Amino acid sequence: MGALSPILAMGELLYSGKVKQVWSTDDPEIIEFRYTDQISVFDQVIPSLIPRKGESLNRASCYWFGLVEQESICKTHVIEMNAPDRVLARRFDVIKEPGAIPKDAENFFVPLEVICRHYLAGTAWRRFQRGEVKPEDFGFDQGVTLQEGVRLPEPFLEVSTKFEKFDRNLGREEALEISNLDPEELDAILEIVLDVDAVIERETSKRGLIHVDGKKEFALGPGREPILIDSFGTLDEDRWWDAEAYEDGEIVQLSKEAVRKHYIETGHHASLYEARQSNTEEPPIPALPDSIIESTAELYASMFQRLTGEAL
Repeated sequence: MGALSPILAMGELLYSGKVKQVWSTDDPEIIEFRYTDQISVFDQVIPSLIPRKGESLNRASCYWFGLVEQESICKTHVIEMNAPDRVLARRFDVIKEPGAIPKDAENFFVPLEVICRHYLAGTAWRRFQRGEVKPEDFGFDQGVTLQEGVRLPEPFLEVSTKFEKFDRNLGREEALEISNLDPEELDAILEIVLDVDAVIERETSKRGLIHVDGKKEFALGPGREPILIDSFGTLDEDRWWDAEAYEDGEIVQLSKEAVRKHYIETGHHASLYEARQSNTEEPPIPALPDSIIESTAELYASMFQRLTGEAL
């Protein structure tokens, strides 16, 4: 991930997201990501903290960035992990206006998220249940009966918005319009996602994990070369199951899907979905029970070890 950089003075808070902050440094080309212990689901920040969650996310993500560079899949934004919950990274220009990125621009953030699904789970399963997607959309034969958790015939790639209030899936043409990428540039990014996920599956299968799905983000650097950025391969960006349990016909969630399911079972998700569909005020998300905070903290610590082979 590059040679060690000199110690940099931290500047101002540039951005505060749902689970991490971005700070300037005294080098205008370098920023610092700080991972918090906050947790979010359904684009809402839960008013509960998960101990050492930030450290787990940062160290796991840096582990995967290192593997991507080691395998020469693509370049990444990482310069150095300068603290357990912090990382120094290359800065890229952010242009939020849809379609406003010049065709010859370099060193800019691509305003898209790429989701790669390997199993029918999470939001994909819920969309299928609502009839919004059909079996053939996932590569199955038309009209086949599908069960939650079935492995997809091939990786299913989706692209969503980045700078809208809520994530929204995009068709290929709209993704190209928003990002102003050439079709070949978008295809290169999608191919990188497939290559990265192949490495993730190869490594995590050794430790009894199934990589269900996950998201990736990119910038285009000098020469408009794709650069993998943000974070990935963690419990926040990706979904994981226990492989042994799956072989026995049981889905054991090893990701924050367990937290999502808590809010689905309590009815909060249904109320939130209804409010968003009717464009009315959203219900605030309640705090997590202490028992779920404790089990989630244990999950982040144990999963870090299973993902990387290192202790938290």
